[in-house]
Amino acid sequence: MTERFDQGPWARAGVQTVQPGVHRVPLPLPNDGLHAVNVYLLEDPGDDGGIVMIDGGWAIPEARKALEQAMAAIGHDLGDISHILVTHVHRDHYTQAVELRRLLGSRVYLGAGERPGLEMLGRLRSDRPEGSLATLRRAGAAELADLVGAMDHGGYDPSVWELPDRWLGTGTLRLGGRELRVVPTPGHTKGHVVYLDERRGLLFAGDHVLPHITPSIGFELAEPGGRPLADYLDSLRLMTRYADTRLLPAHGPVSDSTHVRVAELLTHHDDRLAKSLTALDDGTLDAHAVARRLGWTRRQLPFAELSAFNQMLAVNETAAHLDVLVLRGRATVAHADGVDRYTRVR
Repeated sequence: MTERFDQGPWARAGVQTVQPGVHRVPLPLPNDGLHAVNVYLLEDPGDDGGIVMIDGGWAIPEARKALEQAMAAIGHDLGDISHILVTHVHRDHYTQAVELRRLLGSRVYLGAGERPGLEMLGRLRSDRPEGSLATLRRAGAAELADLVGAMDHGGYDPSVWELPDRWLGTGTLRLGGRELRVVPTPGHTKGHVVYLDERRGLLFAGDHVLPHITPSIGFELAEPGGRPLADYLDSLRLMTRYADTRLLPAHGPVSDSTHVRVAELLTHHDDRLAKSLTALDDGTLDAHAVARRLGWTRRQLPFAELSAFNQMLAVNETAAHLDVLVLRGRATVAHADGVDRYTRVR
């Protein structure tokens, strides 16, 4: 579960030059425990003079102002942003990208796996996380689903949920004098992608690999499906098939090794899988019941002390772990009355 308590110096306004021509800019978030999302400004090493932006931030006036100030600090203005490469469709990454396109004419790119969720959002005209709410109900947490569903999710604004200019799959983008490999990394969302600059040894990781916290798994707008944690673990292992890079995450500071953090995240999930399996010693349980038996965040908080939103993330992550245990033959699952219930294999 994404721990909403990472509030270190990385989130303070300003520009960090990661290497010549690559700048990290934290943009503010409203009412969010993380406080900021990193966007990255990439100056064209060729003759074009434009800026490629990785992720867009949340479409709020404070974020626009912080971005304007950051662009001025590196000798540019907003009009120099030619392309915005978004890692996934969550509001804190996508909505300002669409707003900037409308203002500047920038081209917006997004992973093709996000298309069903974004199109569903347009049909429903609501930005409630319908996929995650459906997972909650299947996990035996219908009351919690109703509670979270009734929350204010920011209000549906069609102007910031438009389709991108281009859907991305696996491949290489050549933008001016810069080359970025697009790597689909499903797990956090179905269509999450990362952008790998192999020449410079940089990974623009979005929410796939975070330095201090673990990303929520399968937090979807669209209907749930598949096995998001199994996909996420595969996507983590995929990172080790490439040469190690500096890690440029969406939340948290830049760190020196993607591989080191991937190993830590895999170990974390191994531990959560073991604890979820142990909880099934109490008998046949749904994911909500298992989640209530586990500690949460680095502080091992009881489930009851989490906010309703974080309880949703906790239950859905627990369901994802239990589904992996089923895939590995360590548990079985039976579906009745709209709820999945799990039993340990002895």
